[in-house]
Amino acid sequence: MIIDRSGFIRDMALNNSDMVQDGFESWLDRRWADTVMADSRPKIEELLRDAANDAGPRWREINHRTDDGAAVAVRYIAMNAGEDGRIIAIGRDHRAISQLEQRLIQAQQAMEQDYRKLREAESRYRLLFQLASEAVIVVDATTRRIVEANPAADRLVGSAESSLVGREFSSTFEEQSRDAAISLLAVAQGGPNLTAQSTLRQGGRAFEVAASLFRQDRASLFLVRLSSPELGVIRTPESTQHLLSVLERIPDAFVVTDENLRILAQNAAFLDLSRIASNEQARGMSLDTILGRPEIDRNVLLSSLRQHGSLKNFATVLRTRLGEQEDVEVSAVHVATGEQPCFGFSIRAAARGAVARPRIAGELPRSVEQLSQLVGRVSLKELVRETTELVERLCIEAALELTGNNRASAAEVLGVSRQSLYSKLHRYGLGDLAAGE
Repeated sequence: MIIDRSGFIRDMALNNSDMVQDGFESWLDRRWADTVMADSRPKIEELLRDAANDAGPRWREINHRTDDGAAVAVRYIAMNAGEDGRIIAIGRDHRAISQLEQRLIQAQQAMEQDYRKLREAESRYRLLFQLASEAVIVVDATTRRIVEANPAADRLVGSAESSLVGREFSSTFEEQSRDAAISLLAVAQGGPNLTAQSTLRQGGRAFEVAASLFRQDRASLFLVRLSSPELGVIRTPESTQHLLSVLERIPDAFVVTDENLRILAQNAAFLDLSRIASNEQARGMSLDTILGRPEIDRNVLLSSLRQHGSLKNFATVLRTRLGEQEDVEVSAVHVATGEQPCFGFSIRAAARGAVARPRIAGELPRSVEQLSQLVGRVSLKELVRETTELVERLCIEAALELTGNNRASAAEVLGVSRQSLYSKLHRYGLGDLAAGE
């Protein structure tokens, strides 16, 4: 740009099509300071002053506002042209660099967030590793030396003088068990999904040892778990094992979720019904993505379970991973006690030909003939109005029965406002209006 001593742009040339589209050509014969944002005007005055005084050119970033209100960053350098106080200003479109800087900042923030999450996860697992009652040892697959051991392992097979860390795994046990310890690790090295088990002895006591291979930071490690029946290791009671076996084999689908409906456990029948391939795919999945109509059934289910603690034979639909849809009946219970409150759902396919919705007191005319008998006795307008009111009343009764007389959920199911539902309840004399008020 050629700028006169008054700060007006007298000539300019553009070699960037983006600048042309942003209306930079309209700056001709305008004050340069009028083309920039308010925070950049002092920079313009400083550029013009330094150029007029031959103070030496330097680059300054100026923000312009385009016709559509967007901000455009341009880096300028200004110098004295030597004719009638005119100044030459050369600008470079800085938007590409600004976008790269913004992307760099966003990438850095994302990395910091991921790093923070990793540190939090590592802290949680480190705490779990230290507080676990089961003895756990991590062994380097190359050197066969122990790289980590939790306090339970130190108490079980370690000594009071020194920790297990740094010792060779086989030397931890008695001499007659060292060959078995070496063989245990050799068998476990056969694959990451293979768990090798053996009985090893130390200090006159027998230990049940299980080892499996895993990789971390491009290194192979063994996860070794030890238990001693003599120390009364906590085991699952036999009655609980029977119950778990029954739940796994019952024909009805059974699933346990947290309070956000994230799946924690499920049986084989649930995998078959939902067409989910494996337990790993089901864990952590949100149950409302496959069970019930979106939003409506979820709210009804959760509100009923939290209010009453249980729900029986709730009619809804189940959408499989293959896109199929099937009518089902759900019985559920809310377990609010314990360390982690949860929901339990029993799901079964609805009987063919069974009515999915609960029955209601009134009934519509059974045939067209019954309606035709009213023709001539009442006007069409009155006939349509009465039929509409009957259908509306029946739908409200069905919604109230479906939601256990929860009016907020009933209004959501019907797709009307709560005030509109209250008005209709007064109109038809439905519900316990006095209790509601």
